[in-house]
Amino acid sequence: MSKRCAWVTKEPLYIDYHDREWGVPVYDDRKLFEMLCLEGAQAGLSWWTILQKRENYRKAFDHFEAEKIVKYTDEKLQLLIEDKGIVRNKLKIKSVVTNAKAFLNIREQYGSFAQYIWGFVDHEPIINQWTSEKEVPAFNALSDQMSKQLKKAGFSFVGSTICYSYMQAVGMINDHTIECFCHPSHQRQESSTSL
Repeated sequence: MSKRCAWVTKEPLYIDYHDREWGVPVYDDRKLFEMLCLEGAQAGLSWWTILQKRENYRKAFDHFEAEKIVKYTDEKLQLLIEDKGIVRNKLKIKSVVTNAKAFLNIREQYGSFAQYIWGFVDHEPIINQWTSEKEVPAFNALSDQMSKQLKKAGFSFVGSTICYSYMQAVGMINDHTIECFCHPSHQRQESSTSL
């Protein structure tokens, strides 16, 4: 049986997220924006809570199309606050609108959000070599820098821990432990044995 990172539970949804998404580089602007908003929604909660509600979030927030979100009215925000399918936190909900505006500004400035956000890692994923989950940090100097820059650009719910978690989720940082079959070293071994 393939070994996975120690944090993965037996929940099929969690296994699927770990195996197919976590640590896989994302370059699609809409997906990068969605993940930033979901990581913000996670603040003070577990990722499992958000993952279970992800489909509800997509429906509630127009599949994270920033152009639609920036036009949300007070009535629409009120409906979101009453939506039991998402985390009903007024500040977190409003932050998605704030972040949509900042996201569109960045996209205009840099041509794409991916171009901007991947610049923090020089457009190359950082592959870590952790032997145990205990070694994986909650934040680092890079996430501190990203947090500062995003706040300056007008984003909210982008503290250093959220930024680090975001970088892991969108594959800017690969924090699969080395024994995990998703660690890039195993992919290299597989491709060399199949030659």
